[in-house]
Amino acid sequence: MRIGMLMTPHSTRRNSPLMPEVLSLLRQWGATVDVIHPDDRCTSLDAVRVEHDLYVLKTRTELGLSIAGALHAVDAPILNPWPVAIMMKDKIAALRRLVAAGVPVPETYVISSPQRLARVLEEGPVVVKPSRGSKERAARIVWDADELDDAITGEGPLLAQRYHKPDGPDGADRKIYCIGGQLFGILRKLPAYTFREKCGEPFTITAELRDIALRCADAFGVELFGLDLIFSDGAPYVVDIHSFPGFKGVPDAALRLADYVYATAERVLAGESVLRRAAEIHHPIKAVCA
Repeated sequence: MRIGMLMTPHSTRRNSPLMPEVLSLLRQWGATVDVIHPDDRCTSLDAVRVEHDLYVLKTRTELGLSIAGALHAVDAPILNPWPVAIMMKDKIAALRRLVAAGVPVPETYVISSPQRLARVLEEGPVVVKPSRGSKERAARIVWDADELDDAITGEGPLLAQRYHKPDGPDGADRKIYCIGGQLFGILRKLPAYTFREKCGEPFTITAELRDIALRCADAFGVELFGLDLIFSDGAPYVVDIHSFPGFKGVPDAALRLADYVYATAERVLAGESVLRRAAEIHHPIKAVCA
C-alpha cells in the first residue's frame, strides 16, 4: 500500500501533532507513506502521474491544489477529492450547495466590493469576509454604511452574511468534525491562543445537528469534513465548511484519521471508488458526544 500525502510545510511554531502521528501510525501498519510538498519543488507536468494507491490532500495553497487537480485529471484516487476540496475552498459555491441541500446558513450576499452593501445594511449588520480561503480573522462585522470604506479590501469577490448575535454571554466557536462517518462536536471559547485552548471542550450533537451534518455529507458525498456553526436565538447556522480541518479536540483524532485513510486505501485497492454515493453514507454516520 502506497499513500501520497500532499502537504504544506509549516514552521515549527504552527505545527500540529496530528499529521506526524497519522504518518507514524500508517507506517506502523505497513503502508509506504510519501510526504509531497508541491510548493517546495519544481514539478514537471509530464511527471505528474499516479504513483500511489491513494493520495491525501492536506494543503490549501494554490500550487498544491493545482497539483491535486493535475492528479485528478489522470484519475488518481484522492481521499478528499479535488473537486470537493476546490468547492469547499470557494465559500460562494460551497454555501450555495449547502443551501440547496437544506442546510441552514445566514442570509448571504456576493459582492465585488464592500461599498455595494449600503442597501443590505439597512436591514441590519453583516459579516464581510473573503470568498476564498479559511482565515476567519479577515472577517469583519459591519454595522453601518459609514464603515464600508474601512471594511475588507483586496482582490477577489467577497461574502456578506447577515450577522446573528451568538447565544451565550461570551464568544464561542462551535465546530462539528466528521471522520469516516463519526461526528464530533467541539466548543472552543474565544480567544484561543494555546493548543489546549484551541482543542476546546466536547458538546452534545443533537438530532437537529446530526441532520445538518448528514445533509452536508450528502451534499458533497464525503465523510471527512469540518463545519463552523453558530447558535443565535436557539437556531443553528452553518457559516463555513472545510475539506480537511485540523480536528483539534477530537478524541484520538490521529488514530481515527489514520484508520480512515488506511481503510479508504484498502477500499481503493479492492476496486471501489473514493467518492461514495450519498446513499452509502446515510447509516454509518453516528455522533460522539461528551
